[in-house]
Amino acid sequence: MDTPVTYHLENRIAYLTLSRPEKRNALNASMVQHLQQLLEQCREDAGVKIVVIRAEGKVFCSGADLESLMQLQSNTYEENLEDSQLLKRLFETIYTFPKLTIAQVQGHALAGGCGLMTVCDLAYAVPEAKLGYTEVRIGFVPALVLVFLRRKVGEAYARKLLLTGDLISAEMGERMGLVHQLVEADRLESTVRAEAERLASQNSSMAIALTKKLLNESADLALVEGLNLAAETNAKARGTEDCKQGIAAFLEKKKLEW
Repeated sequence: MDTPVTYHLENRIAYLTLSRPEKRNALNASMVQHLQQLLEQCREDAGVKIVVIRAEGKVFCSGADLESLMQLQSNTYEENLEDSQLLKRLFETIYTFPKLTIAQVQGHALAGGCGLMTVCDLAYAVPEAKLGYTEVRIGFVPALVLVFLRRKVGEAYARKLLLTGDLISAEMGERMGLVHQLVEADRLESTVRAEAERLASQNSSMAIALTKKLLNESADLALVEGLNLAAETNAKARGTEDCKQGIAAFLEKKKLEW
């Protein structure tokens, strides 16, 4: 049986490729578990600095697999909760991942597929891509992605997207902050690769990890608590070898390659 996600490592960039184009890269338990396993592998591998999630075919990810949706109809509450926990764990892993994550969106990203894009740090998409959280159209609740989307684009946009189920253009996604940059299809792969390589060489892994941790942990804190956590993080960062090395290079006007 072919693996639903393939792995390729090059120049400290791990490429995780959704490989079910004949199913529009729809999410099922196997794909979710494979992504989770590969992410854990990337987390432990010091040779991986950036993770790019991309896909084969014309669609980035169409959401839940049809067979999985059919199975939900006969599942017990406990079985549905267990299945939901798989996707919850995957989204949480990507959102809190200590390394930079990039979504390379070469086609439509719908429902859970749009959620997959949402939890990445950066998203590069082709102008033709349609984005949307269509769950309410079939009586489903976009529960998991709601938690992340509200953080990413704010309450007003989150309500509009989640309650209407309407599709938006990638251009509108860029205006909302869902998409980092629009890139024509023939330049998407090379642009993402170049940006990933640039970020891998110019930014400290430690600084990225601590910055992401602070972003996540301070999001719901009151001002004073958030500032206290920021000060503690600042003090911790200053004692790391990366910071000492970076400051020394800056003072000596030397170019630093991380």
